[in-house]
Amino acid sequence: QAAMVESGGGSVQAGGSLTLSCTVSGGTFNNNWMGWFRQAPGKEREGVAAFRVGSDVRPYYADSVKGRFTISQDKTKASLYLQMDSLQPEDTAMYYCAGGPSLTTFTAVGGSRFVFNWGQGTQVTVSS
Repeated sequence: QAAMVESGGGSVQAGGSLTLSCTVSGGTFNNNWMGWFRQAPGKEREGVAAFRVGSDVRPYYADSVKGRFTISQDKTKASLYLQMDSLQPEDTAMYYCAGGPSLTTFTAVGGSRFVFNWGQGTQVTVSS
């Protein structure tokens, strides 16, 4: 089973940028979906961005991050990235890298229960 380790979180001021990284080892997600969730205190975990591995299907972005976040992959390094620009206080959350069987893993209410495995998360804090 693949192991996933996130890094790159931190504290920034509103309007700043961060790039999150996720290193995958011990497995692949070919023909499945990979992406990022986030969970703020007292809120449900939500999918923010995802793509289908090995496909040209357009990546998914939650409306709240569309135009500000960019998901990408480095196949040679088995790594996944989330470039986050124009960060706002409402982006403050723990961010998790994840793999799942379909897009609905990341978009449906309760879809996160279908995630194959989770990393430990990386904290992003945005101050106003």
